[in-house]
Amino acid sequence: MADTNTTTQAEVKDRKPLFGKRERKLITDPLNDNNPITVQVLGICSALAITTQVSPAVVMTLAVIFVMGFSSLFTSLLRHSIPKQVRMIVMLIIIAFLVTVVELSLKAINYPIYQELSVFIGLIITNCIIMGRLEAFAMADKPWPSFIDGVGNAMGYGAILIIVAFFRELFGSGSLMGWDIIGPGAQFAINTQAHWWLEWYMPNNLMVLSASALFVIGVLIWVHRAWNRDLVDVS
Repeated sequence: MADTNTTTQAEVKDRKPLFGKRERKLITDPLNDNNPITVQVLGICSALAITTQVSPAVVMTLAVIFVMGFSSLFTSLLRHSIPKQVRMIVMLIIIAFLVTVVELSLKAINYPIYQELSVFIGLIITNCIIMGRLEAFAMADKPWPSFIDGVGNAMGYGAILIIVAFFRELFGSGSLMGWDIIGPGAQFAINTQAHWWLEWYMPNNLMVLSASALFVIGVLIWVHRAWNRDLVDVS
């Protein structure tokens, strides 16, 4: 009886929590120290095209989280069965399958957003961040950490997309999520006398252009490295 209790206690002790220290690090690192855009400077192309408004950026973020999380999970589950010579092709097939699921689901749920993002949803297949994490992490680690790593990197990538879209929509169109925030038609202005500071701004068309995303990303990289001094190369 004592041996059984000892064995049970040992099994409980050896059982790792779902969100232990390592899993939390896999989630938080891509949000700060190892962000795919501001640190690794990857995935810039999509940041130029889909960040004119917040809504498409949020949808793209959710799509990338789904594709990246489950492609990492499936790749890890199959890692011992995938021949090294064709591993890239297998990864592309997994990603393409998940992207197709996203496309068909989005087409059924929100067709206007699908029309706006259809081309860019398909380009998730070639996103270097996803392929990089599958090759570097999922092919060498267990399914659960691989899933967490995929979700964490997708969240880090999506967070920058949403921040860039926030500034581009706010200062380019004077609105957020369809609500006029600043400019002559500001819906939050209760009266002209008290909220004149919301109405004086005229939307800047420069922020609607793709080039403005580079300006915003450049500022974000500067702010991020100024705030996190560990990212600055002092060698």
